[in-house]
Amino acid sequence: MVKAIAVGVPSLAPFFDENNGLGKDAQVASRPVRGSLQQGDTPGLYGGSKQPTVCDVDQLEQFLTDPRNEQKAQAWARALKITTGEIPEYLDRLTPVLLRHDTLVQNHDYKKGKAVPYDSLLQAGIAILVDTQGQPAVKCSCGNPLRPFAGDTSRISVKFEDGNKEWKGYDPSSVVAVRPAARPLEKITLVDVEDTDRGISRPVGTSGAKDAAFDTREKRAVPNLAGTTFGEARRALTDKGLAAGYESEGLPPDDARVEATDPPAGTELGFGEYVLLSVAGDAGSSDGSKDTPPPTTTPPAPSTSEPSTTGSSGPGSGSPPPSSAPPSSSPPPSSSPPPSSGSPSPPPTSSAPATSPPPAVTSSPPTMTSSPPQTTSAPPPETTSAPPATTSAPATTSAPATSEPATSGPATEEPTESATV
Repeated sequence: MVKAIAVGVPSLAPFFDENNGLGKDAQVASRPVRGSLQQGDTPGLYGGSKQPTVCDVDQLEQFLTDPRNEQKAQAWARALKITTGEIPEYLDRLTPVLLRHDTLVQNHDYKKGKAVPYDSLLQAGIAILVDTQGQPAVKCSCGNPLRPFAGDTSRISVKFEDGNKEWKGYDPSSVVAVRPAARPLEKITLVDVEDTDRGISRPVGTSGAKDAAFDTREKRAVPNLAGTTFGEARRALTDKGLAAGYESEGLPPDDARVEATDPPAGTELGFGEYVLLSVAGDAGSSDGSKDTPPPTTTPPAPSTSEPSTTGSSGPGSGSPPPSSAPPSSSPPPSSSPPPSSGSPSPPPTSSAPATSPPPAVTSSPPTMTSSPPQTTSAPPPETTSAPPATTSAPATTSAPATSEPATSGPATEEPTESATV
C-alpha cells in the first residue's frame, strides 16, 4: 500500500510548519519512463527552475539546529541514519530539485516524538532535496525526511486520501523509484520545468545561484553500445546526456550484455531522451531466450498482445509482457483450464511450430493437458534444452516434452531478473 502525496497538499504530520515557506512545489506534467528503476544521475530525471527559492535549505538548518526543536532533530536525523551533530554538514551537501516523474519513496511523518515511516508516491512537481548520489532525501515543503523505496514498483496499490486526490495524468505504469548513482556527483543536470528547451547544470550542494544553462535541443548521437555491459552502456549514455531505458521489470544486472539499442547507434536525440537497451536473453534469464523476456511477473500484466519483442516505446512495466506471451508468468494459471482442448496427440503435432511465439501460445495449453508420461518419449525428460523449467520452456524446445514446464510456475520470480527487451 502506497499513500499518494499530491502537489501543494500539506502533510498532516509535518516536521516543519509548511506555512513558513520552506519549499515551493510546481505544476509539472509527469513524463513516461522506460524502466521504473532509474539511477540518481539519469539525465533529465529531475527538473529545476530559474527561481532559486524552490527549497530554503538555510531555514531548514536553522530549525533543526535550534535547541527548542531538539526532539524533532533527533527523530529527523535517525530517519536519515545520521547524528544530530551531522545535520549541518549533511544539509550542505543536498541539492534542491523538482520531480519530473511521479516518484516512489519511503516518507516519514512526525508523530509522538518519532519519525514514522510509510511508503508514498510523490506527484511530479513536488520540490525535494537530493543527496550527492541523486537520491531523494527531504520533502521541501514540510521538511519530512525521505529514504529509498524498497518495495516492488510493479506491485503497488496507491491510496488517494486526506485531500490527495488522483491527479490528472497519473499512470501506474509510469512511476519511478530512484537508486543511487554509481559514484558521488559533482553536478546534477536538470530540465527547466517552465522552459524545457533550457537545461540547468547545478553544482551539488547549491540552490541555484551557481547554475549554468545549456540548450537541451542540442543533438547527441547514440553511441555504438552493442557488446558492452549494461553498466558500461548506462554510463556512456549518461556522459552523453541521454537516459538508459529497459523493458524488464527489474533493473538489468550491470554485467548483462547489450545486444542492440533503440534507436540504433548514430541516431541523434535531445538531452534526457531515452535509449532503450536490449540485453542478452541469457543474462539473468531463466531460459536464456532472447525473444522471450519474461518481465511480467506481476498479476496486473497478463500478456494480451503477442508481437512486441523489442518495443522501444513502452515503460518498463507496460508492453514487454505481450512479447513473451508463452513464457509470461500469468499464462500458466490461465493455461491450466484449456486442458479440455488438448489430447495426447496435439503435443507431437505442434512440436515444430512451438518455436515461434504465436503457435506456442496455442500449443502450450494442450501440452499441459496431455499426461506427461504419454506425450513424452524417453528422450524428452533428459533433453538439456528444456532444463530452464520456466514457463517459456515449451517454446524453447521442439520436443513436446516441454509440456511439463507448463505445470511448474518458477517463472513467476525469475522474470524480475530478466533483462531482455
